[in-house]
Amino acid sequence: MQESGVYITLAGWAIFHLLVFPGGLFALGIGLFLKGADRKLEARLQRRVGPPLYQPFLDLIKLSGKEAMIPASAQRLLFRIAPLLGFTGMAVCAALLPVPGVYAGLPDMGDMLVYFYLLPLPAVALILAGSSSSSPFGALGFSREMTVMFAYEIPLLLVILAVALHVGGGRGAEFSLGRIVEHQLEHGQLGFNWELIPAFLAYLFFLPGTMGVPPFDIPEAETEIIEGPLLEYSGAALAFFQMAGAIKTVVVLGFGVALFFPGTLPGGPLVNILWFLGKCLALMFLTMTLVKAATGRFRVDQAFAFYLRYPTALAAVSLILVLARL
Repeated sequence: MQESGVYITLAGWAIFHLLVFPGGLFALGIGLFLKGADRKLEARLQRRVGPPLYQPFLDLIKLSGKEAMIPASAQRLLFRIAPLLGFTGMAVCAALLPVPGVYAGLPDMGDMLVYFYLLPLPAVALILAGSSSSSPFGALGFSREMTVMFAYEIPLLLVILAVALHVGGGRGAEFSLGRIVEHQLEHGQLGFNWELIPAFLAYLFFLPGTMGVPPFDIPEAETEIIEGPLLEYSGAALAFFQMAGAIKTVVVLGFGVALFFPGTLPGGPLVNILWFLGKCLALMFLTMTLVKAATGRFRVDQAFAFYLRYPTALAAVSLILVLARL
């Protein structure tokens, strides 16, 4: 009976983390806020007024009340599953995300491996959406998404390996995000470690690619292929894509914070939640907002070559330095 009570308690906490904090409502609300802040900051950099901070919330509410149309020639099952796939993957990732000083994640779980497999799910969802929509724009968009995804996943894998081996030391690789955060709280933040500075720079380059912002917005280029895989989506189905994108913003920024700068402040959970949000905002401004405001769009071959040359090389440097020390 006592073991049953423990299992029920653990299941209750798992549901809370998935639906409320750090995933669920918390991740969705923070993600929509970050999306609004990104658009507002970009507008100010371009000397425009821009939309209000709460515009992504209004867009989501509006889409949720509209009918979802499905093209007559579409593969209906895949067309319906695609937005749910991306949203579900990001919801699970958000539930595992450590918020330093508030929530430690799951110390005995290889979270980074889970992240490596689940982070591509929104891209896979776009690929399914484009291939099932029967639209030529969707087909072109999903082929571009597949190419770019393969390119930016390589430096991410090398960054994960470099961090895991550095924290594991001579004991092997440590893939638990919770333990990586604990290690940094005791020994200093990895973003200031000379061995891992190249890996941190590689992760900064990874962020705009995985979020599909200029110059890496090739799969959904509005001026070329009219949103590509998302062209035929509307209503609640499109709302799920937007929610997946908002949660993914929190996940990839929070993942970077946990890997390299998880420091905490005295003052309790609220202070550390705000500190976490501030670091996510800073990362977003440096890697997404500034880049969007200052650049055009790469061709797909340029984006592929960029990721194979620069972020991959930087992450490989860190991995070699870590391996040389072990």
